[in-house]
Amino acid sequence: MRRRSLAPLLAVSVTATLAPLLATSTASAAPAAAPSAAAPSAAKGALDRYVKQKPQWKRCDADSPAELECATINVPLDYRLPGGKRIDLAISRIKSTAPDKRHGVLFSNPGGPGGQGLYMPMGMQERLPESAQQKYDLIGFDPRGVGKSSPVSCGLEPDEEEWLRPYKEETFDKDVAWARDVANKCKEKAGDTLSHITTRNTARDMDLIRAILGEKKISYVGYSYGTYLGAVYTQLFPGRADRFVLDSAIDPARAWRGMIQWWAEGAEPAFDRWTEWAAERSEKYGLGDTPKEVDRTFWDLVEQADEKPIEVEGWPNTGDDIRSGMRGAVFSPEYATEGIVELKKAAAGEPAAAKKLAPFAGSEGAGTAGAAAETPSDNMTASLLAVVCGDNSAVWSRDPESYRQDAIEDKGRYPLFGDFASSIKPCAFWDESAEPATEVNNKVGSLVVQNEWDSQTPLPSGQALHAALKGSKMLTVLGGEGHGVYPNGNACTDGTVTGYLVTGKLPAKDVTCEATADSNAEARKNQKRNVLPGSPLPERAPDRF
Repeated sequence: MRRRSLAPLLAVSVTATLAPLLATSTASAAPAAAPSAAAPSAAKGALDRYVKQKPQWKRCDADSPAELECATINVPLDYRLPGGKRIDLAISRIKSTAPDKRHGVLFSNPGGPGGQGLYMPMGMQERLPESAQQKYDLIGFDPRGVGKSSPVSCGLEPDEEEWLRPYKEETFDKDVAWARDVANKCKEKAGDTLSHITTRNTARDMDLIRAILGEKKISYVGYSYGTYLGAVYTQLFPGRADRFVLDSAIDPARAWRGMIQWWAEGAEPAFDRWTEWAAERSEKYGLGDTPKEVDRTFWDLVEQADEKPIEVEGWPNTGDDIRSGMRGAVFSPEYATEGIVELKKAAAGEPAAAKKLAPFAGSEGAGTAGAAAETPSDNMTASLLAVVCGDNSAVWSRDPESYRQDAIEDKGRYPLFGDFASSIKPCAFWDESAEPATEVNNKVGSLVVQNEWDSQTPLPSGQALHAALKGSKMLTVLGGEGHGVYPNGNACTDGTVTGYLVTGKLPAKDVTCEATADSNAEARKNQKRNVLPGSPLPERAPDRF
């Protein structure tokens, strides 16, 4: 089926795009339906030229299926100066399986920030039911600064990329020096670009892709960080948002320091749930007959590893490794229990299964599997920091001592991870944001999807996004474990989401589904292989959204 001509859409596409793109920064970035009267004609002309691009689609690479096509387009580095520097944006598509039933385009984002989305249509094709595949061309893209989209780099060494560090009085000054050095290296290596690698600009890129494709609206499935990106899009371009599924949601008011601190806050109730679960199965696992005894078993292991790391197949596990690993593992009680049983064996000098101890061996990072050879090795960390630090610099104190105090206090409140979340980060030395963060507060229709027990975006975070998106409905999976819900084989959750994508009709009211043994088993499988449902790439890691 031939794509319809761009000509009838050019005026409305550029008009709808210009206002949010060319307007000067505002605190809430309230969207406008018409271009700003003050927008210079030169800027309009520059954006018009971007919209007129014709993607040169071709097979992405020899290893990808023939139906996955890729192209490269140009977008402005700075939308306030569209006639200035350009950067490349890699996009992809898999066409609808039934052109006569096609509704439009379905964009997707796997999370991050810094997650590559170019190959996301492959995962979406694999997991979406045929009824949804018929409705959409599946559109993927590497967000600006990521993967094949003009990737940024700070020139960091692997040890410098460890950005979640526990607080220790004896090392804090070194951690401050590390944070300052990372920020300085980023400025030196990518200073002219870094300030423009933001969620707001990625949302603008999405709308430019929409216009180039000749579409009036986009539908969207976003996971984790992708929920925030989707929410920002609805705020900037409310008239362009069609069917939006926001799975495992970010609280927009807490982007980004507050969301990192959610990791510590959300882990405590999950830890309490785990101690109860393990105590009820004490005959099988032997960690304690009561929740208090299970709690003591865990903290005794941490104390032992603080004094002398517990080795498993030559790999030392410190007390900090155990605390950090348990934060993510504890949201699946069975997964956490299996790991602690093996750790207890290793602490006693007995043979232990290293695979079950993976979460406690320190973060391996999200990695860059599937990345192009030319992608810098630190790209995921550089692009993560660009967004986490640059989206809203106002939430990051410039006083290192404030981080010391927060880390000490939060370790007391949230002993599992409080100091990791609140201690010093490179953001303390980042340049001021190019524009204020987006206040999400609109009535655009969307579906927020959330597991009750989610390690990266706890349930209250999803509830907060639902409250900010006043036109949304929320699907909550009671007892649901893991990060990323759709699709998971649960008839209630999958049926609700697929029904919305296929028909465009939101549920009449919020929906509650019960997790099943199979859906939680699927979550554990995803957790172990470190991937997000719908993505062929291992983008899900304990230090990412």
